[in-house]
Amino acid sequence: MKLVITATLAATASAFAPAASTVRTTPSLAASLNGWTPDESAFAWGLPGSLDPAPEFDPFGFAKNTDLQTMKKWREAETQHGRVAMLAAVGMLVTEEPIEYHPLFEADNKDIGPAIRHLDEVRAVEPLFFLAFAAFIGALEWNRALKGFSKPEGEFEFQQIEDDYYPGDVGFDPLGLKPKDSADFAVMQTKELQNGRLAMLGAAGMIAQELQNGKEIFVNLGLAQDRFDPSSVPIQF
Repeated sequence: MKLVITATLAATASAFAPAASTVRTTPSLAASLNGWTPDESAFAWGLPGSLDPAPEFDPFGFAKNTDLQTMKKWREAETQHGRVAMLAAVGMLVTEEPIEYHPLFEADNKDIGPAIRHLDEVRAVEPLFFLAFAAFIGALEWNRALKGFSKPEGEFEFQQIEDDYYPGDVGFDPLGLKPKDSADFAVMQTKELQNGRLAMLGAAGMIAQELQNGKEIFVNLGLAQDRFDPSSVPIQF
């Protein structure tokens, strides 16, 4: 676990280094696809995400001879899973010892335990909130489907991506961080992808660790006191 966290922090910093872009722009596609022109001869159809020291990393050859529609679906899935994993990785560390910030629990009265069981506690104490939370996630996914996926009519393929939809660009940018220049956008997306990939590995490692012994991350690292009493929560560990 120490190696996972160290590698995550180190590689996250390197992800903010300038990245070479393989994006090719044309005036006709610059507005709809953020300057990206699909290039069958390029790795992953020229999508951003390749970064030194391991450019075009694809040991199992998933991107080889892959059609454009499939490649866009894979990039859409990778981007969304990376975003969720980044939130999960930060959320797990913040809600556990020694920080223990959680808007749903009175952490000052008792230790709330490992983050992998927090939603179980929510469901046990307040099922309606859990259902509302699930409905909120469903609404976000519904909006993403309307934004980027084709309607099931005519010649339709399951999970068919719209031709003018750039994978992951759901239009959510409340802080206005999205670059207008296509080259800058490619660099920013590469950073997002790299951090998302690391977060998926990091979150998976933390979840596996907590499932293995039921202890919080910093407790496992010896950096926090283990104050958790399983009998203090309405679920079985």
